[in-house]
Amino acid sequence: MFHTTFYLRRLHSICGLLVLGMVLFEHIFTNSMAIFGPEGLNTALEMMELIPKPIFYGLEIGGIAVPLLFHGIYGIYIALQAKNNPGNYGYVRNINFAIQRWTAWFLVVFLVWHVGYLRCYVKGVTGTPISFELLQNFFQNPIVVILYILGMWAAIFHFCNGITTFCMTWGITKGPRAQKAVGCISMMLCAALCAVTVIFMASYFMY
Repeated sequence: MFHTTFYLRRLHSICGLLVLGMVLFEHIFTNSMAIFGPEGLNTALEMMELIPKPIFYGLEIGGIAVPLLFHGIYGIYIALQAKNNPGNYGYVRNINFAIQRWTAWFLVVFLVWHVGYLRCYVKGVTGTPISFELLQNFFQNPIVVILYILGMWAAIFHFCNGITTFCMTWGITKGPRAQKAVGCISMMLCAALCAVTVIFMASYFMY
């Protein structure tokens, strides 16, 4: 018998780990170049523009947009079926389970705003290239800064906690000890990436 849910959940899991991970690390790496000032970030952004447009658009649509849409839509379905109970059970896994769902809802709104404004409107419609100066002006609004940091932290947690659930879903960590070890490593990675986010965000106010 073909178990559709079994395979959909694994496809959902691997799409989230690979695609979200790729997008997240690319964003963090590129934005971290802001530490070196306008020249550092603008050089990194210009290197992205060197990718031939057909390849770039193909990666954006087929390699990022479609997998993320599947992950998001099926993730919403899973979240609606989930029963969060961190208040009843004080275990770290239950708390992470709930936060994973909460960050998913927040990311849906954040990505629509972030991608819709910067990628689709600013870069796509107006034809304005993304630059250090544009982002510096964008972050003059403290509300935007807070929303962006929260969005990045939500994506980081969602990805890092997703490493743990991915390993469990695919049978890589079968015992409690292995699951706990991967969970600890994932949360240390989460803390490190969140710290890097704060550092590169601070760079926009130092130049």
